[in-house]
Amino acid sequence: MDLWTMIVLVVAIGCGAGVAESYFKTQRAKKSQQPADEATNKDLAELRQRVEVLEKIVTDRKYQLQRELDQL
Repeated sequence: MDLWTMIVLVVAIGCGAGVAESYFKTQRAKKSQQPADEATNKDLAELRQRVEVLEKIVTDRKYQLQRELDQL
């Protein structure tokens, strides 16, 4: 076996080991994910509602006018 063949072989083994490591990490991550429980879903829904209300307030013309006046 000449030098270049050995270099290519070592690089291929290294790349293959990196790919295998990434694959196994993602498999472990998928297994460790637990489904969200009902309380978490309820909290998330409440937070989304609050964000919608805040978006309505911030995009209101009166709010924007007051902000412009405050900047003067």
